[in-house]
Amino acid sequence: QVQVVESGGGWVQPGGSLRLSCVVSGTVFGVYILEWYRQAPGKQRELVASIDTYGTTTYADSVKGRFTTSRDNAKSTLYLQMNRLKPEDSAKYFCYVPTRNAWGQGTQVTVSS
Repeated sequence: QVQVVESGGGWVQPGGSLRLSCVVSGTVFGVYILEWYRQAPGKQRELVASIDTYGTTTYADSVKGRFTTSRDNAKSTLYLQMNRLKPEDSAKYFCYVPTRNAWGQGTQVTVSS
């Protein structure tokens, strides 16, 4: 059974940074495309970033140039480095393994002064 656990969320002032982590267990981590989503209250869940098995990344326009996703296959861990955070980045962030339809429980990010 695939387990997905996110961590690293918290409160930060606008312009600050956070790094989210996502540990995936119960499967072979290195063979999967991995994705970050976020969902703010009253809004639909949206795709933020993805990374394939070669390390090729894609980003939503709203975070391009500010967020960077990476993976450490040896640690079965996915990362999301978030810089120059804005209040509109506030949301619960989720890690997703599409081919296994496996979601984590999410980690809350709040950006406010």
